[in-house]
Amino acid sequence: MREFSVPPVVTIGDAANLTDPVWDNAELAPDTVQFVRPTPAGWTDVTCAQFRDDVVAVARGLVAAGVGPGDRVALMSKTRYEWTLLDYAIWAVGAVTVPIYETSSAEQMAWILSDSGAIGCFVETNGHAMALAGVRDDLPALREVWQIDAGDLDALRERGASVPPAEIDQRRRAVKAGDIATIIYTSGTTGRPKGCVLSHRNMHSDISNAIPMLPDLFHAGARTLLFLPLAHAFARLIQIGMVQARATMRHAPDTKNLVAELQDFKPTFVLSVPRVFEKVYNTAKQKAHADGKGKIFDKAERVAIAHSEARDTPGGPGLGLKLQHKLFDRLVYGKLRAALGGHCATAISGGAPLGARLAHFFRGVGVTVYEGYGLTETSPAAAANLQNATRIGTVGRPLPGVTIRIADDGEILIKGDIVFREYWNNPQATAEAIDTGGWFHSGDLGELDADGFLKITGRKKEIIVTAGGKNVAPAVLEDRIRVHPLVSQAVVVGDRRPFIAALVTIDEEAWPNWLAEAGHPATATVAELRDDERLRAEIQKAIDEANAAVSKAEAIKVFRILPRDFTEATGEMTPSLKVKRNVVQQTYADEISGIYGH
Repeated sequence: MREFSVPPVVTIGDAANLTDPVWDNAELAPDTVQFVRPTPAGWTDVTCAQFRDDVVAVARGLVAAGVGPGDRVALMSKTRYEWTLLDYAIWAVGAVTVPIYETSSAEQMAWILSDSGAIGCFVETNGHAMALAGVRDDLPALREVWQIDAGDLDALRERGASVPPAEIDQRRRAVKAGDIATIIYTSGTTGRPKGCVLSHRNMHSDISNAIPMLPDLFHAGARTLLFLPLAHAFARLIQIGMVQARATMRHAPDTKNLVAELQDFKPTFVLSVPRVFEKVYNTAKQKAHADGKGKIFDKAERVAIAHSEARDTPGGPGLGLKLQHKLFDRLVYGKLRAALGGHCATAISGGAPLGARLAHFFRGVGVTVYEGYGLTETSPAAAANLQNATRIGTVGRPLPGVTIRIADDGEILIKGDIVFREYWNNPQATAEAIDTGGWFHSGDLGELDADGFLKITGRKKEIIVTAGGKNVAPAVLEDRIRVHPLVSQAVVVGDRRPFIAALVTIDEEAWPNWLAEAGHPATATVAELRDDERLRAEIQKAIDEANAAVSKAEAIKVFRILPRDFTEATGEMTPSLKVKRNVVQQTYADEISGIYGH
């Protein structure tokens, strides 16, 4: 199968925009609880009417501050109620939200603010404000900075008291489907993040076609605890989906207390990345073995997987398997569901591959994990396993309104209203990503089966996607490491792994000088000294310098010094002296496995 298309369920009209559901909800269901937010007195409900009024109050403040249609306003904060509030307030005045990960370095922050030409920026903490102050001289377009934790939102509301509420309604109605809603900066192979321009139509089309396909997630009374960063397009899609479906959402900025929050809020579904599901599974398994119940858990695990696999066969699970499953549901599975709050029967996973075994395990214990696929450039969801169309081991069929084609070289091409407009200020990158036929070239490799289910088989481009779903451009780190005089080459690894690591080779010309300075014999080899504390300390300086350019999630946690340098003769280098990443990973597969403990 080379191409599969699903007709749209919903088509977004030219006059529609992402704020419409906020106003519709306030009129049609004013008392429905839209959010649960923290206050000094504890958790409190925010109804649809209250949310609309809060959006209007902040939007009036933005107008008073001179924010106009098309202006870019950056937002750097953890996932919290204020993130969502500000996003909708920015949209309500016709402006454009520019998310910045709250873990971003000052250098990354400066690039995004500078490239987007942001005139305002919301930051969360004093640390953010200080980092921004350090680069503000390089940002002539930036007029306003507001700090959430410093009470600046209250001041902004007061500032807007003189702006008539009717002006917000007028501005909001002037926003069209084709107008820019957000510019999301995504890592590029050249290092500098590219600004992905998404319109109101892009995002509205994506979620409006997904909601009817996922009634077990988006329905009246549905609840979700959102703990992924809202700077991530995936979490953002769920945010607008919960507003549109008039369901209830609570933000969880601190994942350290995630289990307690899940048990307190009792969500009906969660959105996550594979790493969280891996942790739930690993923690449960380790605890069972530590408590002397390892054999029971291992048997329960095998039964859960077998039961899920049997559901995909014509006859379904046999009587014996059903009875075993029922027994283990009482002994084991119920406790696992309780860890997610006890009411969570479904979950969505994206950002990195989940793996068929884990997907079968969770479905077997009573939590169906729908795996999906997409990129920031596709708003982001392009394909997903759905309630009545799931094939474990795939990322599902294209969502309604989306066509997926497999190119002759195996690359996944995508077309539909979800495909982004352009990369901001980067026509060359845009032309490389979207061809003249309107197909977006994903850079990922895949296969479509006869029923239109998509399987991801690899990636053309070198972007690393960690098990936590973080996109990491290796070039940023590698280029900085190679600046160190003792380093010859560096290869960053971590695709589908829990953290980023690096393989480093030593420059043969610089080696004799270092040996002399360190007091080692001139005949000593790198292979003999690669675990030497002084050598590792020297390379650590290069790693630290590289890590300064990226966020904590992208930083190198572990490095290995390789016993010899890469050469063309040994196959790791091209004639033009470019590193062959795939060859290095094959040659040093044992080293990489050692880094990750297996």
